[in-house]
Amino acid sequence: MLRKVSLAELASLEAGHLQRLVRLLLSLQLQMANISTACRKVDQLLQHLAAVDHQLVYRETEVCMHSISQHDQTLCLEDLQRACMFLEDSSVGREVWRESHLAFMTKVSELLPRILEQESLRDGLLCYTAVKVCLQIFQMLPCEVRPGVWHIETKSPTVQTALQFLVNIILGQCQNRDTRLLAGTAVSMLINTSPNTAAGGAAVRSLLQVLSSESSLLRVGVLQVKGVCTHKDQVGVLAIMRGLLTCGRSDILLMPQEDHSNRLLLLDGLFAPVITACEAKLDSHFAFEVLTLWMKKVKECSADIWKRTDWHSKQCLSVFQPGGSGKVECVSEHARSSFTQLLELYQMDCEQFADTKMPLYADLLHQVITLPWETKARYLHLSALLPYLHTDTVLNLYPQCRSHILKCLSTNHLSPCASELYKSLIQQQRKELCRGASFTEQQLANQWSTRWQHVLLEGLTSDLSLLQSNSSTHLLSSTFQVFPFAVEPLLLSLDLSNPGHLRAWACIMSSCRATTGASPWTLPGHSTLQTLQLALGSADDKVRLAALNLLCWSPKTRESPTIQEMSIMRRFIPENLNCESSPFRQHFQIGVRKFLARVRDSCLALIRAQKSQKGDAGICGSAPEVLNHGIGFVDWLSELPYIYLAPGHSYQRKKTCLLLLSAVLETCTDTWSPDRRKGQPPVNMGSLVKYAQLNGQWNFFDRAKHLVLVSCLEDSTNEIRELSAELLLRFFPPRFPEDVAAALLCRTEELLCSPRVQQAQMGAVMMKVLFHKWDYSSLRFLVTELEEHYLTARGNMMLAARTKPIHGVLSALQRCVLDSSSSLCGFVSRPQLTHLLALLENISLLLLGVLHGEQVSSADEMGDAPPSFCDMGNAISSLIARSSEGHRGDEEECVLLSEEHSLVLTCCWVSLKETGIFLGSLVEKVLAESKDLLTKEELIKASDIFKNILLKCRHWGAVEGCCVGFTKFCGSLLSSSDPDLKEIPAHMLRQGLQVLKSQSSTSVTRRAAGLPMLILCVLSAEENSKARPLLAHSIQTLLETAKTPLPENWDQTLDLSQVCAVHTLQALIRGSGLGVAVLQFAASVAILSLTLLSSPCWAMRNAALQLYSSLCSRMLGQRHSSKEGDAKHGMSPPAFFFHYAELRPFVLAQLRGAAQDLQGPTHEARLRLQPALFPILTLLAQLQPGVQDPTGSLADFLQPLLQLSSSPIYNVRVMSSKALVAMAPPSEYVNILIQMSAQLPPEQAPCRHNLLHGQLLQIKALTDRVLCTENAPSDVLCPVLEKVEASIWLAGEAQYCPLVRVAYLDIVSSLREFCSESYLSQLHDLLTHMICAAKRELQVGLACFHQRAVQFLCEDQQWACDIFTNFSAASPELKLLLVTWLTNGQALSQNTKGVVSGVLLCNLREALMSNSATYRKTYLAALAAVTTSAGLVSPQHPSASHPSKSDLHHCLDLLFGDLDQHRAGPELLSLTQHAASFLLAQLSRLTEVLRMACADALCVAAVNIVNHVMEESDGERSVLIRLLSCSLRLLQDQSQPVRTRASGFISLLLHIRGQKQGSVYLMQVNQAVPLVLDLLLEECWNTPGALEALLLHVPLPDLDALLKKAAEAASASLYERDDVNVFAEPAVMSLHILPHLLRLAGKQSLSPELSVTLKVWAEENAGRLLHNLTLFHKLHADEAVTPAWLSLLIDPCFHITVTGLLTRSVFLLGLLQTSEDPLYTCDTSALQSRIQDAYSLLRKSGLHLPALLTAAAIGREPA
Repeated sequence: MLRKVSLAELASLEAGHLQRLVRLLLSLQLQMANISTACRKVDQLLQHLAAVDHQLVYRETEVCMHSISQHDQTLCLEDLQRACMFLEDSSVGREVWRESHLAFMTKVSELLPRILEQESLRDGLLCYTAVKVCLQIFQMLPCEVRPGVWHIETKSPTVQTALQFLVNIILGQCQNRDTRLLAGTAVSMLINTSPNTAAGGAAVRSLLQVLSSESSLLRVGVLQVKGVCTHKDQVGVLAIMRGLLTCGRSDILLMPQEDHSNRLLLLDGLFAPVITACEAKLDSHFAFEVLTLWMKKVKECSADIWKRTDWHSKQCLSVFQPGGSGKVECVSEHARSSFTQLLELYQMDCEQFADTKMPLYADLLHQVITLPWETKARYLHLSALLPYLHTDTVLNLYPQCRSHILKCLSTNHLSPCASELYKSLIQQQRKELCRGASFTEQQLANQWSTRWQHVLLEGLTSDLSLLQSNSSTHLLSSTFQVFPFAVEPLLLSLDLSNPGHLRAWACIMSSCRATTGASPWTLPGHSTLQTLQLALGSADDKVRLAALNLLCWSPKTRESPTIQEMSIMRRFIPENLNCESSPFRQHFQIGVRKFLARVRDSCLALIRAQKSQKGDAGICGSAPEVLNHGIGFVDWLSELPYIYLAPGHSYQRKKTCLLLLSAVLETCTDTWSPDRRKGQPPVNMGSLVKYAQLNGQWNFFDRAKHLVLVSCLEDSTNEIRELSAELLLRFFPPRFPEDVAAALLCRTEELLCSPRVQQAQMGAVMMKVLFHKWDYSSLRFLVTELEEHYLTARGNMMLAARTKPIHGVLSALQRCVLDSSSSLCGFVSRPQLTHLLALLENISLLLLGVLHGEQVSSADEMGDAPPSFCDMGNAISSLIARSSEGHRGDEEECVLLSEEHSLVLTCCWVSLKETGIFLGSLVEKVLAESKDLLTKEELIKASDIFKNILLKCRHWGAVEGCCVGFTKFCGSLLSSSDPDLKEIPAHMLRQGLQVLKSQSSTSVTRRAAGLPMLILCVLSAEENSKARPLLAHSIQTLLETAKTPLPENWDQTLDLSQVCAVHTLQALIRGSGLGVAVLQFAASVAILSLTLLSSPCWAMRNAALQLYSSLCSRMLGQRHSSKEGDAKHGMSPPAFFFHYAELRPFVLAQLRGAAQDLQGPTHEARLRLQPALFPILTLLAQLQPGVQDPTGSLADFLQPLLQLSSSPIYNVRVMSSKALVAMAPPSEYVNILIQMSAQLPPEQAPCRHNLLHGQLLQIKALTDRVLCTENAPSDVLCPVLEKVEASIWLAGEAQYCPLVRVAYLDIVSSLREFCSESYLSQLHDLLTHMICAAKRELQVGLACFHQRAVQFLCEDQQWACDIFTNFSAASPELKLLLVTWLTNGQALSQNTKGVVSGVLLCNLREALMSNSATYRKTYLAALAAVTTSAGLVSPQHPSASHPSKSDLHHCLDLLFGDLDQHRAGPELLSLTQHAASFLLAQLSRLTEVLRMACADALCVAAVNIVNHVMEESDGERSVLIRLLSCSLRLLQDQSQPVRTRASGFISLLLHIRGQKQGSVYLMQVNQAVPLVLDLLLEECWNTPGALEALLLHVPLPDLDALLKKAAEAASASLYERDDVNVFAEPAVMSLHILPHLLRLAGKQSLSPELSVTLKVWAEENAGRLLHNLTLFHKLHADEAVTPAWLSLLIDPCFHITVTGLLTRSVFLLGLLQTSEDPLYTCDTSALQSRIQDAYSLLRKSGLHLPALLTAAAIGREPA
């Protein structure tokens, strides 16, 4: 606004007014000195004023700057920030700087040495800002600085001091990386001030000599400073290189390395240090960033370089050799930029030297392709190479590219680079197509589809969720960005009856809409809305979410949803409220929020248009209708959640409702959230809210809704309580009504005194809400209450544990005081804090004393070690005995804990946990706001509280909870600028390490105790950006302690300090707070753990093994696959030993030692244990295989791994084979295979079975790896194949060892497709003879061989048919093997399945009569596996043999006998039921008895039965009623698979009835329920039992019993039963049933029998219903809310009873209104009046009813 004022108008102002304006603006600048953008905007205003009176602005700026530099005190952080601001963001300030820079430089030079003297200063913000000041002085004032640096006469000591300071920072005196990098830039900027190129070049050479330690004296012009490296790392080098490359003058960098040479500083002086840094382990990310800067500088200066040297870009290629080392792989994203710059440099070189062939690109492509597909560098390098190669060339040379992209998309860390490669490929393809000819967009899309369409569809329809998601997110969006018309060919290739294709359809449409902006509803030739309805009703959550995203999202938020879209949402939202998937709920909320934003923004646009066009005259055209529909939808959605937030609904439904309610209130209210940067309401949101409220809608915050959310505060789940409290505090009015607040306070006080932790947490949440929503002194009350609880506990611990436990009040204090966004200083004084701290100390001492069994007043009175669990139990038992003297008789000893014991223990450990959490959070908040509220002595006292809890309590719950607060406590102290405060946690750490090293009789450092956690908390709180000296000291101390030799007379029953140190190391490794910081010590810890596995102490070996396991998980990352050895996500061996180089010689020595022990004489029998061997092999086996090793660093591992094949230990042989695959380079796979296969002995030659077995295992592992490379030619395996076929005797009886036979068969199975037919035939005959003629003998591994032989034979479908054809004649052992093979999920062809199912049916009777329960169970499981396909049962399969009908009936009798008598467990009974159902489906005609029995097998055989019954007479409809009623029960089952299977039955039934072709469409469970009810009413409305079947699912109302139970006062008990979260919701099912009951009432005139049935029911129930409706008036006659009513509102039984009562009453009302018979004894008007009264009362009192019940109550049709 000021800039709009003209200069003339400003000049007309009085001088005093203008001066005050200038001072105001300068004051704003000083206040915002650390906000550069704001300062620059203010500076623009000052420049505007300077145009009027420049001298005035100059004088006022000078005054401000003199206030910084002219005072006598040392400069502070604020002074430096303001100086930076005047230099960087103030034009006038720079003018003043030029005049007064000497004085300020003098002040700065006085400060710089003091900064380096204190560690807390040189690693903090003050040091960084001082470096920034130096940088800006050198940059902004070069003319003023130059004389003091380059002329001896004017040499400046202040600049020399600054230079010395910067060099010390760079060389390691400061540990902050950012400060060191900035210091390097400052030194480079100082060199830039040189008056000539030669002087600058000399300074750069001197600087490089200092960095290489060739000299300790740095010369810059006439300045000389000492440069001694204090911290050996690459950061100093990178800081200088980065500074020279970003801001160094090109003429200086192009100076010769030495006089009269062509070696330039840029090429030779800078390149070598950068390459060295890239090869280092640490800071390699920064190194590659600097390398990129170097290449950019070379490109910039290329013309001068070519004139002066013969340098070529190929000289830089070594660092980028694909697979050359692990360094490029580990920082591939950063290396990619450097690699791209190299390719551009090479292109420039070729153009300069006229090299048209450019062979480097092709060479690099061949090298990249040789990398294993799991290597990230492969795809990044390919993306960089594409602009220089044709896409056809790349894809022809690399045909596996498409499949590898999909593999990468199923792997998290490879997904970004693979998607980037795909995008680069299609972009390059489009460029090539457009370059050659003119194509339309559709033709371009068709060209794309020929190459990539099948790839995209494979990804979108994959069973892997990660591949689906990444294909949709990355590939689709890239495709439509490059080829917008690709949607047509994609859609044409989909089969929408397939669920996977349905999800793909939704993803394609959604991505197309998001990318291109095209409306999905206007696509020609597609029934988009019908397909959308199918997708929204799918049983697959992912399909529904994809369809929802399509429906809700729009590229324009102002695009109003159509009426049809709103109608679809009104149906979809209620059907998906109870989904069990948490990700589904989150995405559901996001989708609804997007839809609401569209509604809101479109309505706001209409209102704005109304105001701009016709003022307040109204909206014309179709706008009012659109506006009203949008407002009505929001109003409907805002009411919907309150219906289902009542107790009695499932957790999933309530959680979803709260998320939706949050979305509504965030989107459609004008509530401002100051703590959020995004998501704020539009500025004019109030106008829309006002418009809606004038129409009687959008009443978001009425009293009834208050009560609903208040009742949710007592929910049994923490998430519901927290969400409800957040909504109340964030959106609802700031004050509760008085009656609600008073009732809530009464209820809160009751809950805070509950011994149950869950109820106490409820009270804490309610107190937090009251703290913000009522004029009530909650803090004073809580502190007083806490003191009262403490005094009660001190006097009578048993009474306190039952009636006044401490933990509830502590939790309430935590929420009220610390979770509040308001300042703590506003309502807590220092005396109050001191009192509170003393109270917490007394509480902790009291509770610890209870667990110790003694009353103590200080921690010194307790022992050094915490009591054991036995001691704690005895102490509590003594306490109980003392408190109940005279009241206990002789009691039998019980092994279970009594309720009194649990009460005391729970009170102690939960209160200690809450004490730690509260104290840590309190100190954190106090120190963040003010450092004057707590003294150092008080903080030390707080640290003693933590130390006592952690070291003197063994209960893990107390320790773990206390650690949360202790970590906050340490973090707030360590981040303080006060060194005295920083010393407190450091002192505690030293104390903890000293305790650990001391000998004690009992353990304080076992895994479940607190000392490791104390050390971990302190170290986790240490700042990440520093060198973490506390961590380094602790690790070193622990390693030294663990290495200490055991004492000569160590006692196995006592804990050793060495064992404690190992357990503590494990805690540090596992701790998430330290993250990867501990990995710098990983090699030392690994060597220690492997060494300690040889300890004679069992406890030490156990601790070492646990430490090693935790360390491997940390080094290699968590594995997503349970399959051992699956290294898909692992680290390659070169990368592993690059990071942990110290491990390589140790591991190699262990392997060589173990291998050497095996090389003794063959006749010598000895077994030397190598405890570290198997763990080492396990580690190597988990590394990623298939990575080349051009340096040969891993070659030494191969020989010992090959020798370990002869180990006498089976697991060592197995794991060595896996390790061999990981460690061997791919180029050596075939050579090793040929070498090992040549060693296979002939039949008559003597052999060592262990060696032979190990060699076969290694051959198998290498063979599988070679075959999985996808481009392995079969001819290279010919020598191996010949030797394997020649060794067929290894599978026969000539080879006595069964394990050798199994290993041989495994190899043949892998090579099966390459084996000759004659060999396979010979092997088939051999194996068949062996398993059929097997003798009953006991031999280790023989059963395993028989099982493997059966698997090998049955892998061939024809062989499987032959074997099963002779099933009847097989031995019992062979039969068991065959049916076991079928249960393993084998894929059978349709013909084989028919043969096998026929054989199983023919032999079923014999199996059912078998005495072996295992055989019966396995046989039935095999029958179920064969007869089930794709999740739904296929009733009939073609079979070669058919059992007789009498055999089937006999089998059914046996099966039903087992079912009736429950002769087996649940699993076997389930299989029995499945078999019975399948047999029923085989019979052509069913009797009624059999159909009735089939109700138990609904999901297997009911489809045929239902179809058959509906074709028969009405007399059989009772069967249909039972079946459909059973399906309703199953659709409400607690198990999701059961519900899904029942939904599949309904889907299959509708599919067959509709005579549809193709796959069965599986619908969602909630859609299946109304369809079952529709079918029941349609087919059975006139059948006896239909009414009972419907009313069976409506709860019976009995308010009398409910109210009587609620009135009974129950004492608090620790063992109260929690509310059970079940899927079945009677209230929801009642709403499904009511419309069908009303339809049934409307049909009574069509059937006399139905009319009689309904009349009888009405007469029997009318009186009871009227009586229950009358009780509502007695229940809550007063409108004020009372504690009793609040208690009733949280009772699930009350809500279920109310819903059942109103449902039955509305049904009775419907009967009365539709009946023509006047004999009904109930008056219609009286019933309707009572329903309306009950509805009105319940609505006002906080109970929301569904729209259907609401409409019936107020006498109108439902909306």
